[in-house]
Formats: sequence, C-alpha cells, structure tokens
Amino acid sequence: MAFRATRQQFTQLVGRPLGTSGSGTARTLTAAASLLLIAAVIALAVVGGWLIVAFPFPNLAVVPGVAMVGLAIALRPRFGRLDPELEVLDRDQAPELFGLIDEVATAVGAPLPDVVGVDSAINAYAGTVGLRRRKVLCLGLPLWGSLPAGSRVALLGHELGHFVNNDPRRGLLTQPVFTMLGSAADLFRPVRTNVGAGLVEMLGDALGRAFQWVVSRVLFATYLLLAAVALRDSQRAEYLADDLAGRAAGTTAATEFLDILLTTESLELAVRRDTRAGHGPDRWRAALAESRVTRADQLPLLRQLSVRDGASLFAAHPPTGLRRQMLAGRAWQDPSVTLSEARMERIDAELGREYDRFRRTVSWSG
Repeated sequence: MAFRATRQQFTQLVGRPLGTSGSGTARTLTAAASLLLIAAVIALAVVGGWLIVAFPFPNLAVVPGVAMVGLAIALRPRFGRLDPELEVLDRDQAPELFGLIDEVATAVGAPLPDVVGVDSAINAYAGTVGLRRRKVLCLGLPLWGSLPAGSRVALLGHELGHFVNNDPRRGLLTQPVFTMLGSAADLFRPVRTNVGAGLVEMLGDALGRAFQWVVSRVLFATYLLLAAVALRDSQRAEYLADDLAGRAAGTTAATEFLDILLTTESLELAVRRDTRAGHGPDRWRAALAESRVTRADQLPLLRQLSVRDGASLFAAHPPTGLRRQMLAGRAWQDPSVTLSEARMERIDAELGREYDRFRRTVSWSG
C-alpha cells in the first residue's frame, strides 16, 4: 500500500506545479480533525471545572471534575519548544552565516528564522515552536561541516522552504492531529496495577485494562488514519522544498545534495573517524569527496533501494531516490545564490567554538 501510494503521488506531481496550498481534501480533513480535538479538550476542561465549582464542597462530583480537568491538561495541544541541546547563534557571532541565510531566504521567498542554532546531529531541520510560532532553523554540525559549498546552499534552501511550503506538520491549525491523538492513546494504554491482589481486585483490574486497551487502540487507529492522510501532503511539501533548494543552489547542487543524503551512514563514520583524529570540517569535506568518487557507480542502486526501503504510509519524507528523480525531471535551474570557498571558510571559522565542542564530545564518547 505504501509503495503504491508513494508511486501514485510521484506520478501525479512529476512535471506539474507543486503548489504551496497542498491537497485541499487532506488539509481540510486534517484541520477539521484538529478543531474537533481542541473542542473536545476544551469541553472536558469546562465540564470538569463546572463539576468542581457547581456543588458545595465536599461532594462526589469533585472527583470526576478533577479527573476531567486533569485529562484536559494531559491532552492539551502542544506546539513544541526549543530543543535544550540547541546551541543558539546570534547575528553578531556569525555574521557571514546569517548573511548567507538572508540571501537564501530571499531567493526562495521565505521569511527569516527567528532562531538559528546548531547541534551535533547529522541532520538539519526547520520548524515552528510555541503559540507565537517562532521559526527555528537548526544545522547539524557534522552534516553542515561535511557539505561542499553548493550543497550547503541547497540545504538552506530546502530547510527555509519549509516556512513557505505549507507542511501540515508545522501549521497551527493542523499540527494537533500529529500530537493529541497519540498522547491520548498513550494515556489510555493499560498498565497492570493489582498483581497479587484478591480475586475481585484482579477481575476489576482485568476489566479496567480491557476497557483501556479498546479505547487506546481506537484512538491509536484513528491517529494512524489521520496521520497517513496528512503525511501525503507532507511528502508533497518535501518535494516543493527540494524544488526551492534547486531555485537557490541550482539543480546540479540540489541533486548532488540529495545524493549525499543517501550515504549519511558512511558520512557519519567518516566524521567520527576524522574527528577523533583531531581533524575538522576541511577533512570531513575531503572524506566526503573521496567517498563520492569511490561510490559513484553505486549511486543508481542506492537511489533504487531508497524507493523500496523508504516507502511508508507514515513517512513525512518521500524516498530520497524519488525526491532526486522529481527534482531532476523539473525545469533546470541555475543557482541564484553562490557560496565561495573563501566565504565558506569564514563561516566555518565563525562556528569554530561549536566545532571544538563537538570534537570534544565525539572524542570523549569513544
């Protein structure tokens, strides 16, 4: 099912405008489900509060009232927060990096991030957090430091593209579908509490756990259904983010960046090896270049394998091989932002303290 759905979506989108509005049906269903979930939580809180205050204390109505308010608090929508491991940068600390981000954001028509930071993952992400929907851009140092100049521009173009591609995972009105039902299913998951008690207690515990199991599975099945529908639109948004990466870095650099993502496991091994030997980003890039030369004949196979292994009803990203095929099949784009080697070295120098901290962590972890 996942493979057919992924292929069908690819066929529908290839060579056509990807758009920023997404699938109307999927977005409407996701937004309606989110509104219903929020309304249900508000209703729980209101009814629970009424039961607490409407009758003179002490009164048995307080017990379900407190339970309903507690349930509403546990199921409240969560809109994310800054990762505590994110090393936040400021413009004075990294003017060259922020200048490059400004140029790429202009090229793809995206707003500037409110927070820019780095972490130690071979990854990068862009998202919005909190009710104020602060825009966050995180660059994983091992990935960022390993990429050549064009791929760095492509990475920024892709991530900043998430601020304008209407990904339902990031929308204030659609995000609750991805958090609230899953939280509810976890909350109702049965837990054995009366092992070794009397027969009556054991029977009551078994009945209670059976009821919890049914409720938890119904909630989880509903969550999976809604997530599968919404994530189709998330995959369209990823294709659009890749297209915006091509607009910023050019099609050649953007497709090369996607090929690099196919080999992140070997990239991670090379980064750890060279970091423990005391080397930094310059050696990481050299190792990546060497790997790309030796594995060039394997890339077509890796692209095909990614289509087979990456197809999932619950994946937010399409298989990398299809992402590259989609981008390569669109109108060829020349780069609108270029990053010189000298400027790239200045950016790495600005991040020297963060690179040193990463090197100490990798060396210590053994």
